[in-house]
Amino acid sequence: MTLPVSHTLNDAHSLAQLPAQIRQASMVMRLSRLGSFFPTRLSFMRVLIRQLAEQKSVLKTQTWSLDKNGFGRAVLSINLFGKEYSIIAFTQPLSDENRTDRVIAEAWDSTYVLYDGIPETEDLDRLEQQVPNQEAGRYSDKELVLSRANKSVRLFQHVVEQLSEGKQPDFDLIKSTGYLMRTTAVYGNGKFGIADRAKIAKRNGMSGPFQIEMLAVYLIREFTHRLVEHIAKSKSPKNACLLSDKLKRYLGIGNSTGLGMAPFLVNHPVLLNNWMLARETAIANMRSIHLLDQTQKTHITKLYYRAKNHLSQWQTTDITQTKKISCLRQEWQKIEPIFLDKIENEYPLEELVQLTNSYSLEMQELMVSLIVEIGGDEIDQLTHCMTSDISPYILPNMSLKFLKNIIKQQFNWALSIDFSQADENHQFWYTSATKLEPRLGERYSEDGAEKEQPLDIAKQVQALNSELEKHDDHQITAIFILKHPEFRYIIKRIQTASWAPYGEIQDNLIGKNCKPIDMLRCKLSFFGAAKFDPKSDRWTRITLYQGAPTASELRYSDADNWWLPVLE
Repeated sequence: MTLPVSHTLNDAHSLAQLPAQIRQASMVMRLSRLGSFFPTRLSFMRVLIRQLAEQKSVLKTQTWSLDKNGFGRAVLSINLFGKEYSIIAFTQPLSDENRTDRVIAEAWDSTYVLYDGIPETEDLDRLEQQVPNQEAGRYSDKELVLSRANKSVRLFQHVVEQLSEGKQPDFDLIKSTGYLMRTTAVYGNGKFGIADRAKIAKRNGMSGPFQIEMLAVYLIREFTHRLVEHIAKSKSPKNACLLSDKLKRYLGIGNSTGLGMAPFLVNHPVLLNNWMLARETAIANMRSIHLLDQTQKTHITKLYYRAKNHLSQWQTTDITQTKKISCLRQEWQKIEPIFLDKIENEYPLEELVQLTNSYSLEMQELMVSLIVEIGGDEIDQLTHCMTSDISPYILPNMSLKFLKNIIKQQFNWALSIDFSQADENHQFWYTSATKLEPRLGERYSEDGAEKEQPLDIAKQVQALNSELEKHDDHQITAIFILKHPEFRYIIKRIQTASWAPYGEIQDNLIGKNCKPIDMLRCKLSFFGAAKFDPKSDRWTRITLYQGAPTASELRYSDADNWWLPVLE
C-alpha cells in the first residue's frame, strides 16, 4: 500500500481509502498513550540498518591514532549508496568532577563529527581544534552531525580490565548497563554551522527522518567497541582478547535525553502526522490479515517470548515506570495460553489487539508493535511516507463556518479544558538564552512567562473559538486574519489538522499534569529506543542500537531481526 503523505481539502476523500481498522487520532494522540509507545520495524534505526544490510556496506578504519590509554583521534568510514561517510572521533582525559550528562557541560570523554566523505589530514587538524569545543567550534558544510559522549565509567573500566586478562566481561553488569558510552547530544540539520539537512535530504539512504543522525550514532557505537579492545590490547598485548560478538551486539550507545526533544513534536505537525499515519496504517493493515501462514505463526510466537524476556531484563529506578513494567510483565504472562490459541484463528492479529484493549496502555502498545513486526516488506514500504516537504499553510479562502467546524470536530479536546483553573495554566515553555534549548517553567513561581513559546495550543484554540463566535460564518479566513493577525499561527495549525489529523497532541501541554516524558518516549520510540529509564518526568536515559548487528554482521540474512533486544 502506498500511503498518502498528506491530504488537501480538495483531496479529503482519500482519507476514506485508509484501512477501516485504523485507530483514530482522538485515541492515539493522547499523552498517556504516546508515552507508552514501543519501537517498531518502522523505527528510524531499523530503517538505516536495513539499508546498510541491503547495500552490503563495509566499515573501514581510515585513521587510528590513539595512545595506549585510548586518547587521540580516529576515523571510521562506511559506504551507503555510493557515498562515503566518516565518523571522526577525538578522545581525551576527563576528570570525574567535569563528567556530567547535563547540556551545560564543556568537556567530554569523547567528541565526534560525521564527515561527508573521507577527511584529509588537514581536515583532521582543523577539526581537532574545533570538535572538542562542540557548540563553541567553527564548522563547514562538510560536517553533517556533531556529537559528544561520556564513558559509563564502571562498565568501561571493567570491560577493559577483563579483556586485558583474556576474559569476557561480567554478564550481569553488561545486561544491567547495556552501553560503554552514552551521548549527551547528537546535533544535525545545520545546528552550530554544520551542514543543513537540505544538503543530504535528496540522497539515497538519507531522505528519511533522522537517518544521518542515526548513522552517526551507529558509527560511534562501532568506535566504542574498537576503543575498549585497543586499550585492553595496549594494556596486555599477549593476554588480551576481543569482545565477543554476542556482547558487542548487545552493547549499544547510551543517551540522555531531556526537554530539548519534546517541543519538536509540536513544532512539526505535518511530520508528526506522517510518522503516526504510517505507524497506524501499518497496524491496521496487519489487523486485516485473514490467516497467518506457518512461517508467520512461528515468527510471532518467537517474538512473543522474546518480548517476555525483554520485559524481564527491563530495569529502572523510576518508581512510576517500575510499576508499569511490573504490571506489563504480569499482563504479558497472563495472555500466553490465549495468545497461542488466537494465532490459529481467522483474523488472529485483530483478535490479539482486541484482547489487549482491557489491559494497560503499555500492554496495548506492545501488542501492536509485536504484530507489525511480522509484516515484512509490505510494512517497510510505509517508511517512504514518513518524510515531509510540506509545511503548514494558510487557506485564505476558507469560510469561518468551515474553520469553526474543524474546531468542533477535531479540537473538542481543547475546548473541554477549563483554563480558569490555575493547574491548567501551571507551566510555560521557553528557550534557554545560554544553550538555546527548550525549558519548562512554573508560571506562578518563576519569571519568564513573557517569553513563552506557543506550545499552549489548546488555550489558543479556545481564544480563537471565542473570537470566531463574534464573526459571520460567511466571512473568509483572510479577512478575519487581517482584523486579528494574532490568530494567524493557530488558524494555520487548525487548517493543517483538516488534512494532517495526527499532527496534534490532544492534551494540555501547559497543564500541571503534562508529563514531558511522554513526548520524549513517543519520539524516541520512532528512533527505535527501548528500555526507557526515566530520571524524572522531564528526562530519560535510553540505549540506542542495543541488539543491532555490528558492522561485520550486516551481511547476515537476519540483520533486521533485533526488535526488543535480549541478552541470553
